[in-house]
Amino acid sequence: MKSLLRKEVITAVILYAFAWLFSFGFVMYQFISNGDSFSEGLTFFIDFLQKRNPLIGIHLLFLIFYVLFITIRYFYRVHRKKGVKSAVLQFAFRLLLPFILLSSTYSYIIDRNSTENYNYQWDHSIENNANYSNDFYKEDQKHRGVHVFGWRNKRDKTIKSLLKSNVEWVAIVPFIYQDNEQTKTMRTPETIGKWRGNDSIFIEAIKDIHNKGMHVMFKPHLWLGDGWRSNVNFNTEEDWDTWFQSYRKNMLHYATLAEISKSELLCVGTELRTSIKQQPEAWLLLIKEIKAIYSGKLTYAANWDDENDLGEFWNALDYIGIQAYFPLTEHKKPVLDTIKAGWQKHIRSLERLSEKYNKPILFTEIGYKSEASATIKPWLWDTLYSGLSKEKSDETQQLAYQALFESLWHKEWFKGFYIWQWHSHSKQENTYKNMDFTPRFKPAENTIAKWFGKSAKKETSIYDDFKIKHSN
Repeated sequence: MKSLLRKEVITAVILYAFAWLFSFGFVMYQFISNGDSFSEGLTFFIDFLQKRNPLIGIHLLFLIFYVLFITIRYFYRVHRKKGVKSAVLQFAFRLLLPFILLSSTYSYIIDRNSTENYNYQWDHSIENNANYSNDFYKEDQKHRGVHVFGWRNKRDKTIKSLLKSNVEWVAIVPFIYQDNEQTKTMRTPETIGKWRGNDSIFIEAIKDIHNKGMHVMFKPHLWLGDGWRSNVNFNTEEDWDTWFQSYRKNMLHYATLAEISKSELLCVGTELRTSIKQQPEAWLLLIKEIKAIYSGKLTYAANWDDENDLGEFWNALDYIGIQAYFPLTEHKKPVLDTIKAGWQKHIRSLERLSEKYNKPILFTEIGYKSEASATIKPWLWDTLYSGLSKEKSDETQQLAYQALFESLWHKEWFKGFYIWQWHSHSKQENTYKNMDFTPRFKPAENTIAKWFGKSAKKETSIYDDFKIKHSN
C-alpha cells in the first residue's frame, strides 16, 4: 500500500514539474519568436509567477495532465489484464459515448441558436477589385477604418480583403501589459526607439499598407491581466507619478515608431479615464513631448460613458476620439428605424461636444456582434458558452451598421470610425455560427463596403437636397 502511494506521489510530482516546464517553454517560445531576448522572457516569467491568475493556470494545467495520465493508465491496465476487446469496450462506454453525447448536444444547441431566416442579397458591384485604395479620404476626410490583428503572416491576403471592402484606414494595436489596476509599472521598452520583435513586424505591416494607398492609426492599448484600464487607481501622488512615467516611456517609444513608419494618426491613450482626470497636467506635457517627436495627427480614445468635457486636453489634439459602444435599443432584434431612433440623443450630445471645442469627432472604436441583442449593450464580449444562450442574428449586425451610416455619415463634424474588429483569418464556412464582432463574410461586411465605397460629400449633398425638398 505504501509502495503504491509512493509511486503515485512520484508520478504526481513528475507531472507537476512537467506542467511548470511546459509553461516556461511556452512563454519563452512566445518571447523568442517575437524577437525578444531570452533574458527578457526570463524576467517576464519570474514576474509572471508572482501573479495569482497565472499560478492558478499552471495548477489547472497540472490537473489536466494528471487526469489525462491516469485515464490512459487505466485503459492500459485493462488492456493488459483483460485484453484489447475489453479495453476498447470500456473506452467506448465510459469515455467515448459520454463525450459524443455531450458534444452532440452542444452542437445541436449551437446549430439551433445559429439558425436564422435572413435572405440578404449580396452586392458584389460595390467591391473594390483594383488592389489599390480609392482613397476617398482625400475628398471627404472620413476615416474608413478597422482594427486588424495578426500581422506576422499572410499580410498580402489580409490587405487584399480590406481593399475589397473599401477599407482605407487600418488601426494597428500594440498591447502594453500591466498586471492589475493597482500595479504601479507596466512592461516598458529598455530603450526608446530600439525595436523589439513586434515593433519590426508593425513597421513592415505599415509599409505594406501604405504601398496600397491606405492609411494607419497607431493605437497602443494598455492591457491588464486582471481588471480594466479605465479603473487604474492609486492612493498617493507618488504612485500615480511612477505609473505615468512608465506609460510615458511606452508612448514616446510608440510615437517614435509612428513617426518612423509615417503613420498618419497616433492615439495617445485608450480608455484611461482615471489617469486623465487625476493627471491633466502630466497628459498635456506628454502630448507636447509627443508632438516634438511625431508630426502626424493625434487623438485619444475616450469611452462612450465617460465625462468627456476634458477642456484643454481636447484642445491639444486633432480629433475628439470616442469608443462608441452606445446602447441603442432596449429589445433584441430591432428594426432599422428603432436603431436610428436610439442614435438621436447620442448625436445631439456629440454635436454639442464638437461645437464646444471646434473639433471633429472620430469613433476610435465601434462594433456590433452578429447576435440578436447586439444593440442593447454593444460593449459586451461573448464568453465560451455564449452560443448556448444567445441567438445569432446577422440581420441585427447588418442593420446596426446601416443605422450608423444613415444616422452619422453625412454629418460634417463626424469624421468616420474604426470597426472592432476584422478577423483576417476567418473562414467563410465557419461564419454561420460565428456571433463575434467580426463582420467578415457576413451581410454587415457588404453594407460597410457599400458606404465606404463612395464619397461622403456626395451623400451629404443628397441628404441636404432631401431635407430642403421635404421642408417646403
